[in-house]
Amino acid sequence: MLVALLGRLLSIVLIDLVLSGDNALVIGMAAHRLPPGQRRWAIVLGGLGAIALRVLFTALAALLLAIPFLRAIGGLLIGWIGFKLVREESETRDIAPATSLWEAVQTITLADFVMSFDNMLAVGGAAHGTVELLAFGLLVSMSLILFGSGLIALLLDRLRWLLWVGVAVLGVTGGRMIVEDPIVAARLHPVLEWPLVVGFGVVVCGSAAWPFVRRVLRRRSGLLSGDERGHADA
Repeated sequence: MLVALLGRLLSIVLIDLVLSGDNALVIGMAAHRLPPGQRRWAIVLGGLGAIALRVLFTALAALLLAIPFLRAIGGLLIGWIGFKLVREESETRDIAPATSLWEAVQTITLADFVMSFDNMLAVGGAAHGTVELLAFGLLVSMSLILFGSGLIALLLDRLRWLLWVGVAVLGVTGGRMIVEDPIVAARLHPVLEWPLVVGFGVVVCGSAAWPFVRRVLRRRSGLLSGDERGHADA
């Protein structure tokens, strides 16, 4: 009995270690532009909102999983969140702090909920319906996510290029959720799965990068026009 219990606990911890990385990434991306004090509040409040939604999802898992295209819609949402986070990064940072804080909390709560399908299903399976083990799995996963997201936010402050790595991960995660939707998977040839996953990731990254590319093109166009005027005056 004790060996079986320890085996289930170990399974839950390993599942959480493997599946919590994406959640920590999106939380860190959403919070890293905030001042340190607001950043902590965004992570804590977003985490509490995510816990509430996870509890609700666990209670209604069978009902939610019966909704057609639920995972596919979740994948599209994750792609949109990745695009939104980079777009906000490219825009002006002169935003009212309270608005930024609550926008970050909303993004964190929504993204964590959408990306928790795999985690909750896997932990639920490892717990075999035991409420105490489900609660333990929830505690472990949220502890890992909140700690990891704070670390990722600090890294993003210092290594800005990691933001694009995060967008790529979110794009691929969203694509994977789409092709793993039961209805989509039943109609999709296995050979097409990874091309579609990678293609969705490329679309998300390309859409997010377009404002930067357009800005660079405009600057170059302005420089060329200035050079032409200089030659004409000479």
